[in-house]
Amino acid sequence: MQEARKLALSISADRPEAALHLVATPIGSARDITLRALDVLNAADVLAAEDTRNLRHLLDIHGIPLRGRRLIAYHDHNADRARPAILAALHQGLSVAYASDAGTPLVADPGYRLARDVIGEGLVVRALPGPSAALAGLSVSGLPSDRFLFVGFSPNAAGARKRWIASWIEAEATVIAFESPRRVRQLLENLCEVEPNRATVICRELTKKFEEVLRGTAQDLLAQIPDEGLRGEVVVLFGHPEPKQVGEDDLRGALAALLDQMPVKEAAAQVAARFGLPRRDIYALAVELKEAKQ
Repeated sequence: MQEARKLALSISADRPEAALHLVATPIGSARDITLRALDVLNAADVLAAEDTRNLRHLLDIHGIPLRGRRLIAYHDHNADRARPAILAALHQGLSVAYASDAGTPLVADPGYRLARDVIGEGLVVRALPGPSAALAGLSVSGLPSDRFLFVGFSPNAAGARKRWIASWIEAEATVIAFESPRRVRQLLENLCEVEPNRATVICRELTKKFEEVLRGTAQDLLAQIPDEGLRGEVVVLFGHPEPKQVGEDDLRGALAALLDQMPVKEAAAQVAARFGLPRRDIYALAVELKEAKQ
């Protein structure tokens, strides 16, 4: 087998189009940045970042000079003050690259209102795909990836966290959450109150030297978490809810809620899909309910 050789890769100096370029940045390894992201960071007219110190460090690692370009801090605490300057640059026909601290901008990171206002003024927004802790966690979790729901960070307060869990606990999807390493234990404790056997995966320090992936039920993993919590960046994923026994009263109630809004066939199809039951049987029950109302 021929020995691998070092490749010389060049960074483009071509000025990107006048647009807000949302630049995904590494969540751990600095080498995870894309070549296109380096191109835009090298040649954009204006640079903006959640934390300008982090962006400067990333530029230094990859040998990209600032060259006197304007560098704007844009985060949750100064967004209203910083947004007009970015919009003004775009209206002047300049290209603006916006980078989050780590991962994809707008995914549990600042930038939503900025992108919304840029779009609202008829200006262009471009996404530079790249690292995402949510998708990296999904990839290594071993949980179904055909349907997933990202629910962001859990609330700090226990009561709010329980209501937050209740908002997604029945979703037929893999649920992805970000969590403080110190609060992972409390999150699992709250989940165990309602569904201790929920398939759970904890991803810690993804793409970094001490990357760790823990898999099991919520109850199993709770027993492995020390009282002081974990260390590092954490993504927690939950599998689909456990199958529940469905009685005829449940089916009748579900059908009754739909039959006033749609034809029998469509109502039966929706209920059959929701409970994973044969459509023919649910259709017969729906017809019976419809006839009883007439």
